[in-house]
Amino acid sequence: MIKVSETAKNKVVELMTEDGYNVSTDFVRVGVKSGGCSGLSYDLKFDNTQQEEDKVFEDNGVKIIVDKKSFLYLIGTTLEYSGGLNGAGFVFNNPNANRTCGCGESFSL
Repeated sequence: MIKVSETAKNKVVELMTEDGYNVSTDFVRVGVKSGGCSGLSYDLKFDNTQQEEDKVFEDNGVKIIVDKKSFLYLIGTTLEYSGGLNGAGFVFNNPNANRTCGCGESFSL
């Protein structure tokens, strides 16, 4: 399961609405891909199509889709949003990551 903090939910609703997505029917697609300074990086985008092998979760009013491969890396992750001085953006608090880079956008297991 992937959890969504209240601040992340508020930002997701704002951004999805701006991009023409409907929060009640469309999804936040979260994935993992090769790359980044720690070896793996997070991928987040809005989507309105569910693939056959996608895992679907809903937390805090946000529907999340994760592909089967990425799910193994993301179990127990909480999606948060930070608007701090170091830059605003989504942050993945991933209990499976052994190491993360300084920017928080990549990790290794």
